[in-house]
Amino acid sequence: MDKQQIADTLDTIGTLLELKGENPFRTRAYHNAAQAIRNINEDIDQYIENRTLTSIKGIGKDLADKITEIALTGDSNQLKELKKQFPDGVLAMLRIPGLGPKKVKLLFDELHISSIEQLKDACQKHILRDIKGLGPKTEENILAGIEQINKSAGKFLYNVAKQAADEIVSVIEKVNGVTKYEIAGSIRRRKEIIGDIDILVSTQPKTVEKVFDAFVQHPLIQKVIARGSTKASAVLKNNIQCDVRVIENKEFPFALQYFTGSKEHNVEIRSRAKKYGWSLNEYGFTRIKDSTSQKKIPKCNSEKDIYTALDLQYIPPELRENMGEIEEAEKGHIPLLIENSDINGAFHCHTTYSDGALTPEELLKVAKSNRWKFIGIADHSKSAAYAGGMSIETAKEQIQHLRHLAKSNNDIKLFIGVECDILPDGNLDYPDSLLAQYDYVIVSIHSKFKMSEDEATHRICKALQHPFATILGHPTGRLLLEREGYPLDIKAVIDTASKHRKLIEINSHPMRLDLDWRWLRYAKEKGLLLCINPDAHNAEGLKDVEYGVGIARKGWLEPRNVINTWTNTQIESLLISLKKGE
Repeated sequence: MDKQQIADTLDTIGTLLELKGENPFRTRAYHNAAQAIRNINEDIDQYIENRTLTSIKGIGKDLADKITEIALTGDSNQLKELKKQFPDGVLAMLRIPGLGPKKVKLLFDELHISSIEQLKDACQKHILRDIKGLGPKTEENILAGIEQINKSAGKFLYNVAKQAADEIVSVIEKVNGVTKYEIAGSIRRRKEIIGDIDILVSTQPKTVEKVFDAFVQHPLIQKVIARGSTKASAVLKNNIQCDVRVIENKEFPFALQYFTGSKEHNVEIRSRAKKYGWSLNEYGFTRIKDSTSQKKIPKCNSEKDIYTALDLQYIPPELRENMGEIEEAEKGHIPLLIENSDINGAFHCHTTYSDGALTPEELLKVAKSNRWKFIGIADHSKSAAYAGGMSIETAKEQIQHLRHLAKSNNDIKLFIGVECDILPDGNLDYPDSLLAQYDYVIVSIHSKFKMSEDEATHRICKALQHPFATILGHPTGRLLLEREGYPLDIKAVIDTASKHRKLIEINSHPMRLDLDWRWLRYAKEKGLLLCINPDAHNAEGLKDVEYGVGIARKGWLEPRNVINTWTNTQIESLLISLKKGE
């Protein structure tokens, strides 16, 4: 197990102990240990091999033994025993947004509710409101949460699916005889939400069974669904279905184009092929009978050749959503999209001054190891008390600390920022005299999400007009598969940002990926500058920038549209001009 899986297991144990009514200090110890594991920079295996887990703050000998057991066996005897004490449906209820262990325990103890179905029925019959501490609003929120879960059924975050796909490919690629392999489907198109995993493999006929053996015997496999001569399907332990298809080498480009999708894009591509007198499927081009076209079918060794054969500029996978990409490719107007290698740094990063795991010095060290040219530190303002928001005095101390640190680090540029809360009335959390001391100010909403569209839009647009606001953070506040964003007139927000020369971030945390890629093309047309921010709270979090790059590519963004790709001098000049209101 990797450290994320270990941390998730510890969290589950802590939650089940809460359901049992165990001492809160004990349950909290498991949750704290889970967070500590997530925050370590090194591989967890190093700590286990060297028996140094107890050197991690918050992990004693007992927890160290349990973590070692989980890491080495992939399971926990304690977790097994705890699960036996509750019906499976009780654990499922914990997935409902806003329904924590205390309420689930209350529902289980008082009403003997042990499944989401029973809970939904009880809410619809207004039974919950008879229990002290619950009421009509609780019933309403639970029903809304259940609806959200139903919408998310069979869907997974991009990073979860991509990491699983990469692990499976890492085994398949080592099979002798494999010549080509590729992850296709919505993962390749960088969709923020994934349904399943498609992996294509080209290999010699005599090694097909070895490929399937490597797949079905992978530790991630929970259940094999089917295994034929060209395709094997299985459900992974995280419940994602994964299909591995073996393709002949000559068919590989066509299969890759076909299984990458989207369906809508492929329909248009096949329709275009018909105009040339060809039929197109996952096996190749074939001539349509009775076609009057004499156009010769070319040999295609790559996807690019397929698009060239149809007189189209190559269309990157991220753009294949039938949203105008074919028309633009026909005119040769597909842009040169931003790449991971274009990124020189990021602005939305937290340290121990608020809720981050790294000191400013440690964050700079990690940024240097990433070969970044700059890093921006933006800790929470005072209203975000739950996230260690800085008092005005602490903020002033941090500014002085960071200025000293900036002077002593010549090999990486440090930009000094803050993530300042947008208050319910649209004002900002810090006084202008303090905001004026920062290089940039990220303005974000962290409270009072249940607003009308007019209220939310007015709140954000007012904040964007503040002279010291620089960047709008996670614009809609959404948490993918967990929480809808607050209702917002995104067009009005983009228009306001453009008018007042503000930036909007693409928050690249895989649970956010906000601003949504569907709005990026409009933002680009309005001349809006954007930045890709990891919203990082530890060293691992900095790597999330790559997810934001995927979203930027889906939004047709070029390097020039994203200031993370600019030089330090260009960024510094921009931030100074924005502060002056130029």
